[in-house]
Amino acid sequence: MHIDILRRTPGPLTKPIGAGGTTAFIAGGLLMMWLSYIHFHLWQSLGYRHIPTIGPLFLIQSISGLLLGLTIVTVRRVWTALLGAGFVLATLLGFIVSVEVGLFGFTDSWSAPEAHLAFGLELVSLAVFALAGVLCVVGGSSKKAVPALSPRRAERTRGAGLSQSGTP
Repeated sequence: MHIDILRRTPGPLTKPIGAGGTTAFIAGGLLMMWLSYIHFHLWQSLGYRHIPTIGPLFLIQSISGLLLGLTIVTVRRVWTALLGAGFVLATLLGFIVSVEVGLFGFTDSWSAPEAHLAFGLELVSLAVFALAGVLCVVGGSSKKAVPALSPRRAERTRGAGLSQSGTP
């Protein structure tokens, strides 16, 4: 995979793919922030803060998820979609492991508060991040702005036989 693909954006909002990609990034970031709120609520109000190891992990998940959600909404690049999907997948797998076999001495349950809601939001988030990434790759833009030369530098490049862009 060429590294430049990770920098691709959804493209211009005036094109359907650009608008769809931007919408997917915003939706994914908002879903991530919602999931962060759920984890914070469980930590703050429903006693998860008192569970050794799991409590601090819930707080870390809620803070880092909020920051990542904000980053996804503002940056909107393929690499942010991958980070979002990876973060949500790790959270999803952590829950499944904690329900099925236990994690750090704690066994969670499907009947735990917000378990079904969070699980559903995580699945939807994965799909949304995948869509955002695909739309960037298919129809996005990776063009970098070429800085204009200063008048002084432009004069020097003309004298060296170079065009305004700096090429012969």
